Amino acid sequence: MAGFRNEPYITINLILAGVILLIFMYSGFFSPDKDNYPVVCIHERLTGEQCASCGLSHSFSLILRGRISEAYDWNLNGLRVFIFFAAQLIMRIVFSVFYLKYHDSGKQLVTYDIAVSVMFFIVSFLPFIKWIFYFL
Repeated sequence: MAGFRNEPYITINLILAGVILLIFMYSGFFSPDKDNYPVVCIHERLTGEQCASCGLSHSFSLILRGRISEAYDWNLNGLRVFIFFAAQLIMRIVFSVFYLKYHDSGKQLVTYDIAVSVMFFIVSFLPFIKWIFYFL
């Protein structure tokens, strides 16, 4: 366990995995049927217009419950973003194990991790990125 404390890459992966698990727990805890989400869209509240991320909480909750077609009604990109987070959770675990097992290849592994994560992020969040530039 002492080796984990001296490995920033492992620490970052553990933090990211924890945040992703919290997102999934939030989505599982709050019900899409009760609409009791404590986090509201600030953009929608200020402007009265929906933004590209409106409905993601509902969408995630519905995806976790296996109600995929309903999730699309709340946000067309919900499944895409959900898959991104699920893949990132798996990647954080797998890359951490490989990093500890093959420490000599650490730099290559981190570079590969960054490259794959950035590409996957761009593909997953492209509609949101486009919306930001359109909104500006």
